[in-house]
Amino acid sequence: MKLFVAPLQGYTDAPFRHFHNLVFGGADGYFSPFLRVEKGEPARRTMRDILSPLPPPPGFVPQVIFKDAGEFAMLAETLKSAGFRRIDLNMGCPFPPQVRKGRGAGFLLRPAELGKVAEYVAADSETEYSVKMRLGVDDPGDWKPLAGILRGMPLAHVTIHPRTAREQYRGELHLDGFEELAGALGKPVVFNGEVLSPDDIARAGARWPWLHGVMAGRGLLARPSLFAEWRGGEEWNPARRLEGVVRLHALLLDHYRPLLCGDAQLLARMKSFWEYSELPHRQVKRIAKARSMADYEEAVRGVSV
Repeated sequence: MKLFVAPLQGYTDAPFRHFHNLVFGGADGYFSPFLRVEKGEPARRTMRDILSPLPPPPGFVPQVIFKDAGEFAMLAETLKSAGFRRIDLNMGCPFPPQVRKGRGAGFLLRPAELGKVAEYVAADSETEYSVKMRLGVDDPGDWKPLAGILRGMPLAHVTIHPRTAREQYRGELHLDGFEELAGALGKPVVFNGEVLSPDDIARAGARWPWLHGVMAGRGLLARPSLFAEWRGGEEWNPARRLEGVVRLHALLLDHYRPLLCGDAQLLARMKSFWEYSELPHRQVKRIAKARSMADYEEAVRGVSV
């Protein structure tokens, strides 16, 4: 079963991808935070991340988000010109500013535009495409008008997060809806949603032995050793997990220190990596309250399980 690192804006950028693979490994692929059109062109900041001089980890795939076939084609052509032959289509981002513009999960309500995207994909025999999607925007059945189009697309896999955009990351997963959509697609399917421990991976594989893989995002930020533990067939104790986390964040700090200007930028960047931490709340709070790098580094030195 394949193990994929989900794209998360503000977290899984090139340094995280590179150093996570260096420290922990275990993933079959990493997906970039989405590339979108800004001011009539592919977002330059995101392109710099995708084209980072840091060596990309194995299975790195850039992801694109779009409101229509024209935006999709622009982004795909840009990535292909940069040498990429794998592209992931974001049809699952739940955040209202994107959904309102018809991007991410909002694209689930635009079957005519998906049909045009499908024509582009079908004509591009040199590039491998995949899709990451939700069940819908407000209704977990919103996907149904799209099923035939998706089934006809030559896709490497489809990743399904079985919630609606309105639910974002709250509430129970619609597992029956996941199974229904997976059955309607006739494609390799990747499960995404509340994958927080090796046991969660095991349960997904046991319930759906036909799964192509699982994808973890927030669960991997909280437990970066998640995939390495699964690969090794043994859960790490909390002390070993924390040792890896501290090493990862030390590498990230060394990377960012010469690149960011002043404590404020560096603190903002580094604090974000502890937001999903397994650490006791009081330790995370102490890191979050640091007002200088000296305070921050002292707080990090004090972490324990």
